[in-house]
Amino acid sequence: MQEPEVVDGVVDEALPNTLFRVKLGNGEVILAYLAGKMRLHRIKVLVGDKVSLQLDPYGGRARIIRRM
Repeated sequence: MQEPEVVDGVVDEALPNTLFRVKLGNGEVILAYLAGKMRLHRIKVLVGDKVSLQLDPYGGRARIIRRM
């Protein structure tokens, strides 16, 4: 099985249902959702936070796995 690609970005906009618009280092904007462990431990993510993302191999969305 292939390792998911992990990239860093900055939260640009908070959307309903724990969805976020995240701006990546290369200027690309991607839609991301909060990982289950972050929901479980109620870790808050706000606009302007730096986050680590796991990119979906098929494109489209990413999963926020860490807040820095």
